Amino acid sequence: KTPPGPTEAAPAARAGDAGCGAGKASGAAMAGPARVPVVDVQSDNLAELWPSMVLALRSATFVAVDTELSGLGARKSLLSPCIEERYKAVCSAARTRSVLSLGVACFKQLPEKSENTYLCQIYNLTLLCTEDYVVEPQSVQFLVQHGFDFNKQYSQGIPYHKGNDKGNESQSLSVRTLFLELIRAKKPLILHNGLIDLVFLYQCFYAHLPESLGTFTADLSEMFPAGIYDTKYASEFETRFVASYLEYAYKKCKRENCKLRDSSGQHLTVEFCNYPADMSRYIDYRYCSLEEESHSPLSLCSHKGLAYGWCPKGVKCPHSHNIDLIIDEDDKLWEKRKKRKHKWKHRKNMKVLPAATTELAEIAPNGEATPETEAAGAAGKKKETHGPPSQGGTHRAGFDAFMTGYIIAYVWMLKQGKTTDAGAGPWLPECHNKLYLSGKSVPLQIVKSLFSKSSKAHSEKIKLAWDSA
Repeated sequence: KTPPGPTEAAPAARAGDAGCGAGKASGAAMAGPARVPVVDVQSDNLAELWPSMVLALRSATFVAVDTELSGLGARKSLLSPCIEERYKAVCSAARTRSVLSLGVACFKQLPEKSENTYLCQIYNLTLLCTEDYVVEPQSVQFLVQHGFDFNKQYSQGIPYHKGNDKGNESQSLSVRTLFLELIRAKKPLILHNGLIDLVFLYQCFYAHLPESLGTFTADLSEMFPAGIYDTKYASEFETRFVASYLEYAYKKCKRENCKLRDSSGQHLTVEFCNYPADMSRYIDYRYCSLEEESHSPLSLCSHKGLAYGWCPKGVKCPHSHNIDLIIDEDDKLWEKRKKRKHKWKHRKNMKVLPAATTELAEIAPNGEATPETEAAGAAGKKKETHGPPSQGGTHRAGFDAFMTGYIIAYVWMLKQGKTTDAGAGPWLPECHNKLYLSGKSVPLQIVKSLFSKSSKAHSEKIKLAWDSA
């Protein structure tokens, strides 16, 4: 992921009725720049917002989740050719680092309006681990540059502990209980580059992590029976985008969706709640600039790392990191390579070569080849997320969860066409229970194999979840 920056107006963004926890929304398209409301949740308003959050989870069609972390430790092991070793490295990070904030975006399909209309409710939970944990300076620097308030975290962060439950916690109002509500809801879970998120979610809000990857995936398959979906996998292997870091994929989907809308084709519509005035102090609006204002007058940064959502100079870079400009350049390069490839195939009278997207995925905007090294970035969860930031300063877990959900809703619309019956098998079969693995041509499958058993901690916890439901 990269920090979200200015973009075109959201397609058909709408206002809704107050008290949107029940999943009701109505109203005409909003005038002017579209804005995405993110509800800030901390210790002083958790009890007040709890009923609406639980209702949003239970009534959602799917739920997208994102985390902000205090660090990841050594990056080399995160790219180990051995996936079991990668898992152990992330487990080590999850046991020694913490989740600083949790983003949850609940998307509820509104079939009475149109086939692809959703009501979206977004929550950004500020958290505070009560145990000692490592904080990496580069992660702190990134988060501060993008508006993360550490004073607020230490004064109003929702406290939590890691590992197994301590006593009877199943009825308390806590982030651990909220995670249980997510499991009880049995909704498809959406993440972006989700292996790291899942490991941290498990260790911080559920139970002690199992030692083996096979046991971990067995546990996940039982925790989320409706399936786990990774938008990075979908962006690379299904839509075949030139780049797959979060903001790029989100804006690419929005662009294509706007084209569908303008041509009166089937398109995605997202509605938001029109929250009452007394909740205004909790709402953080993420504004999306109009399309004609989205392009920067600066020249586009040519650093090859920008192909993966980062630049070593960060906000000090004198050039533009505007994602819309990057997409423009990628589209031009795409067309040039398509024409060149067509001429070459015709001249050599050979069979069709692989799609141009595969080539372009390894080409930076300036045309230089560069290897994929996302997990080896400077700070935070992933290189595409926590490398030195792009310009804009709008990055946060809640909005990132919204972007993640928007991508999967768009992909589902493309794959399903006019048929959106989630009851006819897996929700999105092409991406069902497949997690993206950097540097690998195949995903990690979330399955319970004949050779793996569920962990004891999970078996006890999942039983408690259903007994206390």
